[in-house]
Amino acid sequence: MNPKTLFWIPALLRLAFMFVIAGVCWWIAGPIAGLVVALLLVLGQIFLQLSYLSQLGAWLDDSESAKLPDGWGAWTDVFARLYRLRRDDERSQKELSEWLARFRQAMHLLPDGVAIMDDVLFLEWCNPAAERHLGLTLERDRGMRVTNLVRHPDFIDYIILGRYEQPLTLSLRDRKLICQIIPFENRRQILVTHDATESARIEEMRRDFIANASHELRTPLTVIVGFLEIASATPDLDAASRAAHLKLMTEQAHRMQRLIEDMLTLSRLESVDYPMRAEPVVIAPLVEDVLQEARALSGGQHEVTASVDGPDIEGSAEELRSAFANLASNAVRYTPPGGKVKLSWTNGPAGPQFIVSDTGIGIDQRHIARLTERFYRVDKSRSRETQGTGLGLAIVKHVLLRHHATLTIKSEAGKGSNFIVTFPATHERATLPR
Repeated sequence: MNPKTLFWIPALLRLAFMFVIAGVCWWIAGPIAGLVVALLLVLGQIFLQLSYLSQLGAWLDDSESAKLPDGWGAWTDVFARLYRLRRDDERSQKELSEWLARFRQAMHLLPDGVAIMDDVLFLEWCNPAAERHLGLTLERDRGMRVTNLVRHPDFIDYIILGRYEQPLTLSLRDRKLICQIIPFENRRQILVTHDATESARIEEMRRDFIANASHELRTPLTVIVGFLEIASATPDLDAASRAAHLKLMTEQAHRMQRLIEDMLTLSRLESVDYPMRAEPVVIAPLVEDVLQEARALSGGQHEVTASVDGPDIEGSAEELRSAFANLASNAVRYTPPGGKVKLSWTNGPAGPQFIVSDTGIGIDQRHIARLTERFYRVDKSRSRETQGTGLGLAIVKHVLLRHHATLTIKSEAGKGSNFIVTFPATHERATLPR
């Protein structure tokens, strides 16, 4: 049935009922009484309608479904419909609020910066990443022009020219940012920022690594090729010169071999395809092997000693031997003849420790932070004299990262050095039988 019909039938029935009551009073008490009763009934209806209108107005000011009044007559259906509409609206608002909360949470976790601006570049919203990248504070900067907040000539030119097809690379706040503006809707724009600082650093490290590796390989190759050319051009070269040349070529070939082996080791340590396989590591024989290698390298020119007074651990014996041997060989190389090198395995306050102490030339404080970089050398000439590859401490760093261990370097120029490797207590095992 038509909703209008459903509304008018009850209304007409109520009016008819009122007229019947007024007619009965007319018939019993006369026309004046009937008119008075009719007037009172009409006034009552008017008062009732005005009362419901007042309640409706009050509810519209604070339109919660739970506060909707009950009605009588036609108002029952009106309030019932309003209740359903309000419940549907509240449900939609709740779902919208949930989606908005999820969106904001996602934007807060997003590593890239996102800032929403209007068509005249006034800031409307930004996520924490955009605040870090651009130096913004949403509460303070909302409603301000982004070009007044990010005062960089390249950024302002990018905004003014409006060539948003290509991103802008920007150096800002000690970061390398890639920025791009994406227009959306009619009067909104999104500014997206990506922090490429780490990528740029890795790319620079890659370039430096290739340049350094090429340089390190070029020197021995030049020596070998030079001597081969001399040998080819001088077939009657005397035996003594030929022996000297062969000796130098062999040394340079061994140098290249050590360099390539260290590069392959470093590559394997960095690769996710070669996860560390933990196993029980008996420390005493491992330290003894490292001690013998250090003494062989020293050739009797240093006093090299070792002590073991700590627990065995879980880890990779091969990787730990490589790391410990690199630390010990560095100590020998940078300690003048007659100096002392001591290897110690002990149980420190934070966990097992391997300590290499020497009385060598020491290291200036400005170099310590960069010692584990590839090919970084404090004294390049001394490193070449002692046949170092420049990758030893980089290998140590990656081995320790795989074992969740830390390297602490304490040194002073001219007074020797202490290299302290600390393993977490969770790696400790009960001492195994030896």
